[in-house]
Amino acid sequence: MNIIVLVKQVPDTTDVKLDPKTGSLIRQGVESIINPDDRHALEAAVRLKEAAKGKVTAVSMGPPQAIDAISEAMGMGADEGILLCDMAFSGADTWATSFTLGKAIEKIGKYDLILCGRQAIDGDTAQIGPQVAEYLGISQVSYVFEIEEIKKKTMVVRRRLEDGFERIQCTLPAMLTVIGELNQPRYPVVSGLIDACREKARIKVWNAADIGAQASELGLEGSLTHVVKTFAPKFKRQGEMLEGNVKEVVGDLIGKLKENRLI
Repeated sequence: MNIIVLVKQVPDTTDVKLDPKTGSLIRQGVESIINPDDRHALEAAVRLKEAAKGKVTAVSMGPPQAIDAISEAMGMGADEGILLCDMAFSGADTWATSFTLGKAIEKIGKYDLILCGRQAIDGDTAQIGPQVAEYLGISQVSYVFEIEEIKKKTMVVRRRLEDGFERIQCTLPAMLTVIGELNQPRYPVVSGLIDACREKARIKVWNAADIGAQASELGLEGSLTHVVKTFAPKFKRQGEMLEGNVKEVVGDLIGKLKENRLI
């Protein structure tokens, strides 16, 4: 089974700050990590490979330093990695990003399954997986928390709902976006990390020309949406002192809670 895993390098959101003047993320000095949901996708791919043999290819789009995410993916068990790196890719919204990833997957060629996390912690759009599947014209199932069985042309999975789950059979090839409930990701093996650094041929770097895409289709120019402004909301606390005896204060408090539909 040939499995492609889409991984994204993101800033560790436990230490993210906004520049008050520009409204953009301050990335200098902030540690970058593999998007948490994508780690669960990697773990699922490696387990499937171990159970049924096959190949796992990790694909990421980002700046040169995103090669660290690819190396970590290989340390977890991916067989090879592809980094999509080109200034033409910068500023992409989910539409342009999905198009770029889709073109790369078409270049890779044969695959049975594509896995990625439900969403990235730096954007929270949950759009990339479904959009890539739509571009490729393949089956897709989101919020997957269990993979029950895989046959030659179909697979059965369970997807989480607010009040339960759905059990779905889909045809292969397919795209699955997974959630943390699926598994417990393993730690990268040191020997795997060393091999990823040594064996440069196992990590390929592709630009726009390599995937056969025009600059007008990529990055900011190819995006259908544009961020006008980013800012941190300012919250003002408002308080009101209630006076009177205990009975009066409690009565006023209950009345105000009901007025604001809090009880």
